[in-house]
Amino acid sequence: MNARLPDGWTIERIRFVSGDVKADLLSLERLLVVEQHGSADYDDLQPDVIPSFHDRCLARADGDWFMGQLDADGSVICWASYGPDLAEAVRGL
Repeated sequence: MNARLPDGWTIERIRFVSGDVKADLLSLERLLVVEQHGSADYDDLQPDVIPSFHDRCLARADGDWFMGQLDADGSVICWASYGPDLAEAVRGL
């Protein structure tokens, strides 16, 4: 896995901030899309890191954090963007 968290962040810090002791980093080898606002269409995302929290996850793509649902097949459908701040995205869980 080649995931890189922002400076100052570790998986242990993510677990502490989120309150999820089982939070982990997912492999990047998966389909990850974001819903287009006001449409039934999706845009593909190319994430560089994906922290997971049970069936929810965050994915950083093009510098922004997206929140999504981890499906049983391992794919992720995102519906919200939290901008570049990981702390804000984790609080949005």
